Amino acid sequence: MYITPSKQARMNKYALHGKLTALEGKVEDLAEILLKASEIVSGAAGCHLYVISKDIADTDSVWITEIWDTKEDHDESLKLPAVRELIGQAMPLLNGMPEKGQELEVLGGLGL
Repeated sequence: MYITPSKQARMNKYALHGKLTALEGKVEDLAEILLKASEIVSGAAGCHLYVISKDIADTDSVWITEIWDTKEDHDESLKLPAVRELIGQAMPLLNGMPEKGQELEVLGGLGL
Protein backbone atom coordinates (compact mmCIF):
# COMPACT_ATOMS: atom_id res chain seq x y z
CA MET A 1 0.00 0.00 0.00
CA TYR A 2 1.33 3.42 -0.99
CA ILE A 3 1.15 6.08 1.71
CA THR A 4 1.13 9.63 0.41
CA PRO A 5 3.58 12.06 2.03
CA SER A 6 0.71 14.09 3.50
CA LYS A 7 -0.80 10.97 5.05
CA GLN A 8 2.57 9.90 6.42
CA ALA A 9 2.98 13.35 8.04
CA ARG A 10 -0.32 12.82 9.92
CA MET A 11 0.58 9.38 11.19
CA ASN A 12 2.83 8.32 14.03
CA LYS A 13 2.27 11.40 16.13
CA TYR A 14 2.55 11.20 19.91
CA ALA A 15 -0.65 11.73 21.86
CA LEU A 16 -1.22 12.05 25.57
CA HIS A 17 -4.59 11.94 27.30
CA GLY A 18 -4.69 12.53 31.02
CA LYS A 19 -6.98 13.42 33.88
CA LEU A 20 -6.20 15.80 36.72
CA THR A 21 -8.39 15.92 39.81
CA ALA A 22 -8.54 19.17 41.75
CA LEU A 23 -9.15 19.73 45.41
CA GLU A 24 -12.80 20.40 46.12
CA GLY A 25 -13.72 23.89 44.87
CA LYS A 26 -10.47 24.34 42.92
CA VAL A 27 -11.35 22.86 39.51
CA GLU A 28 -11.98 26.26 37.89
CA ASP A 29 -8.58 27.54 39.11
CA LEU A 30 -6.88 24.40 37.78
CA ALA A 31 -8.65 24.68 34.44
CA GLU A 32 -7.59 28.32 34.12
CA ILE A 33 -3.94 27.38 34.68
CA LEU A 34 -4.18 24.61 32.08
CA LEU A 35 -5.77 26.98 29.58
CA LYS A 36 -2.82 29.36 30.10
CA ALA A 37 -0.51 26.40 29.44
CA SER A 38 -2.34 25.75 26.17
CA GLU A 39 -1.53 29.30 25.07
CA ILE A 40 2.15 28.81 25.89
CA VAL A 41 2.56 25.45 24.15
CA SER A 42 0.64 26.60 21.08
CA GLY A 43 3.97 27.96 19.87
CA ALA A 44 6.10 25.05 21.05
CA ALA A 45 7.87 22.89 18.50
CA GLY A 46 5.79 19.91 17.43
CA CYS A 47 2.55 20.82 19.23
CA HIS A 48 -0.59 20.19 17.17
CA LEU A 49 -3.26 19.96 19.87
CA TYR A 50 -3.59 20.87 23.54
CA VAL A 51 -7.21 20.74 24.65
CA ILE A 52 -8.58 21.18 28.16
CA SER A 53 -11.98 19.64 28.92
CA LYS A 54 -14.21 19.55 31.99
CA ASP A 55 -15.41 16.14 33.12
CA ILE A 56 -19.20 16.15 33.14
CA ALA A 57 -19.45 13.15 35.50
CA ASP A 58 -16.64 14.15 37.86
CA THR A 59 -16.94 17.87 38.58
CA ASP A 60 -13.54 18.03 40.31
CA SER A 61 -11.62 16.76 37.26
CA VAL A 62 -10.31 18.12 33.99
CA TRP A 63 -8.88 16.24 31.03
CA ILE A 64 -5.90 17.26 28.92
CA THR A 65 -5.63 15.92 25.36
CA GLU A 66 -2.39 16.60 23.52
CA ILE A 67 -0.95 15.70 20.11
CA TRP A 68 2.72 16.25 19.34
CA ASP A 69 5.07 15.32 16.52
CA THR A 70 7.14 13.30 19.00
CA LYS A 71 7.34 12.42 22.69
CA GLU A 72 10.58 14.39 22.77
CA ASP A 73 8.73 17.54 21.63
CA HIS A 74 6.25 17.03 24.48
CA ASP A 75 9.02 16.46 27.01
CA GLU A 76 10.88 19.59 25.85
CA SER A 77 7.72 21.68 26.35
CA LEU A 78 7.75 20.73 30.03
CA LYS A 79 11.14 22.44 30.35
CA LEU A 80 9.86 25.85 29.20
CA PRO A 81 10.17 28.33 32.10
CA ALA A 82 6.59 29.56 31.72
CA VAL A 83 5.29 25.97 31.72
CA ARG A 84 7.38 25.14 34.80
CA GLU A 85 5.86 28.16 36.56
CA LEU A 86 2.32 27.01 35.74
CA ILE A 87 3.09 23.47 36.93
CA GLY A 88 4.19 25.01 40.23
CA GLN A 89 0.89 26.89 40.47
CA ALA A 90 -1.19 23.82 39.60
CA MET A 91 0.39 21.27 41.93
CA PRO A 92 -1.09 22.71 45.18
CA LEU A 93 -4.57 22.58 43.59
CA LEU A 94 -4.42 18.84 42.87
CA ASN A 95 -6.10 16.20 44.97
CA GLY A 96 -3.07 13.90 45.12
CA MET A 97 -0.27 13.35 42.65
CA PRO A 98 -1.23 13.34 38.96
CA GLU A 99 -1.72 9.93 37.46
CA LYS A 100 0.31 8.96 34.41
CA GLY A 101 -1.69 9.82 31.31
CA GLN A 102 -2.47 7.45 28.47
CA GLU A 103 0.25 7.57 25.83
CA LEU A 104 -1.10 6.95 22.36
CA GLU A 105 0.22 6.70 18.82
CA VAL A 106 -1.94 8.71 16.44
CA LEU A 107 -2.88 6.87 13.27
CA GLY A 108 -4.81 9.67 11.59
CA GLY A 109 -8.24 11.26 11.52
CA LEU A 110 -10.03 14.53 11.08
CA GLY A 111 -8.06 17.60 12.05
CA LEU A 112 -4.57 16.26 11.45
